[in-house]
Amino acid sequence: MISALALPLHAQTAAELLDRTQARSMTITRQGIVATSQTLASQAGAQILERGGSAADAAIAANATLGVVECMMNGMGGDLFAIEWDAKSGKLTGLNASGWAPEKLTPDLLKQKGFNRMPGSGIYSVTVPGAVRGWDALHRKFGRLPWATLFEPAIYYAQNGFPVTEFIHAYWKASESELAADPGASAAFLIKGQAPAVGEVFRNPAYAHALQVVARQGPDAFYRGDIARAIVKTSTKLGGVMSAADLAEFKPEWVEPVSTTYRGWTVYELPPNGQGMAALEMLNIFEKFLLPQWGFASADAFHVKIEAQKLAYADLYRYNADPRFAKVPVEGILSKTYAAERASTIDLKQAHCDVAFGDPTKVGHDTIYLSVVDRDGNIVSLIQSLYSAWGSGVVVDGYGFALQNRGALFRLDPDHPDVLAPRKRPFHTIIPGFMEKGNVHIGFGIMGGANQAQAHAQFVSDVVDYGMNIQAALEAPRFTKPAPGGCNLLIERRVPAAVLDSLRERGHVLEVRGDYSTEMGGGQAVLFDSSTGVKFGASDPRKDGAAAPEPDPYFRPRRQ
Repeated sequence: MISALALPLHAQTAAELLDRTQARSMTITRQGIVATSQTLASQAGAQILERGGSAADAAIAANATLGVVECMMNGMGGDLFAIEWDAKSGKLTGLNASGWAPEKLTPDLLKQKGFNRMPGSGIYSVTVPGAVRGWDALHRKFGRLPWATLFEPAIYYAQNGFPVTEFIHAYWKASESELAADPGASAAFLIKGQAPAVGEVFRNPAYAHALQVVARQGPDAFYRGDIARAIVKTSTKLGGVMSAADLAEFKPEWVEPVSTTYRGWTVYELPPNGQGMAALEMLNIFEKFLLPQWGFASADAFHVKIEAQKLAYADLYRYNADPRFAKVPVEGILSKTYAAERASTIDLKQAHCDVAFGDPTKVGHDTIYLSVVDRDGNIVSLIQSLYSAWGSGVVVDGYGFALQNRGALFRLDPDHPDVLAPRKRPFHTIIPGFMEKGNVHIGFGIMGGANQAQAHAQFVSDVVDYGMNIQAALEAPRFTKPAPGGCNLLIERRVPAAVLDSLRERGHVLEVRGDYSTEMGGGQAVLFDSSTGVKFGASDPRKDGAAAPEPDPYFRPRRQ
């Protein structure tokens, strides 16, 4: 087995490299790298680095650009989470910029309006967008360039247009009828009633104006100024209850990442209300089995990982909530003792279709993800989303962006910790990840709703257990179980047929997807080797993106 610490170097033999299954090579440079799900956004971030920007500056610029070029997935109408690793101090900092429910949005109100569960779309699924305050928090703490500079690429593409790429076109086309049904969405996002074709140039002048207002006036324009007033007006028109105070009083929160150790590595996620603890619980369960000895193409390894997902997600769906409103037993869920207890229930010969949550108190969907490493080695792992494609489907009048539907993840059951309450943050699927061992530091993430925690755990296992480099680990075939209960799951066709047959024999109900299915989520990763100063970047082929390097200063002296 290849040493995990050898992975940034020449971990493979020449014969293996010449006959590999990995499709892409890593991006490798001594300068910075920006890895996103769309090439123009990656390039925008890389140019911010070239101008002397920090990893945080580049992440904000790339994220703002993604809100234009991948507008169904993200934008200033959504939420944001980030992890920043400081190369000089080694300190890791977490940011939770997820918004809360409007003060007047209550279970009683929804029940009066005929809802017996949280609506999945529409104005009552809208929570306060946290992204712009998140950008501001990152910039104030870690930024170097002027605030307005960071929005120039996004404004440029919103005004001048961009050619639509392949995966993004497919998402757009799939939502064509939904967009056409709403006059605001149709006007903002369709061209003559249709989704733009691959290569067709799309412009969004209304969103360009919104970006210009935020660039010139700062984040208060979104939460207290003209954009805030437009959000409230749009909500009121549709019968919503968002108020000016709901927006003005929202603040993001700096948080301490939670972590576990996995075969000598330390893996970090953010605490609840995000689902990162499920990824760490899965890894703790993985650790009780001989995954490295079994190898990647092993039915036993896949079986254990699938069963671990069921156990961890049963706990996640039972306990996860906003910790300001509910006591979430994070320490117990991340306990190695609790993992051993959960692992002992796994039968290597038989899948369990009905898995109950445990008692950790006895022991002590559509998203973008990007990662950035700057020339100094600072890393930002950032994820931002509207939740579903086009979020709530509500487009802010005059400003060309959709509001998220994160409120859909609340419960109306008064006994559940995630029950809807005023100014409460919902269960959140989007999670940034970070892992390190010795001189190797990796910022990573894989998007896709409930897919994320299970994809994180599979990525970490691929790196640690099988010695894959970060590009190979992103590309490796994955499974995902999108909904709780039952033995059904989605799995990619590249998993060997003998493994698929063995899993079926154990009771797994497999829906085999294509070689690189977007249902497994798309990810990005950057790696910094602090012993050499070399950076590595990787981008998932399940998306349109790339890991773009900051240009070396061959035309001019490096700007300080």
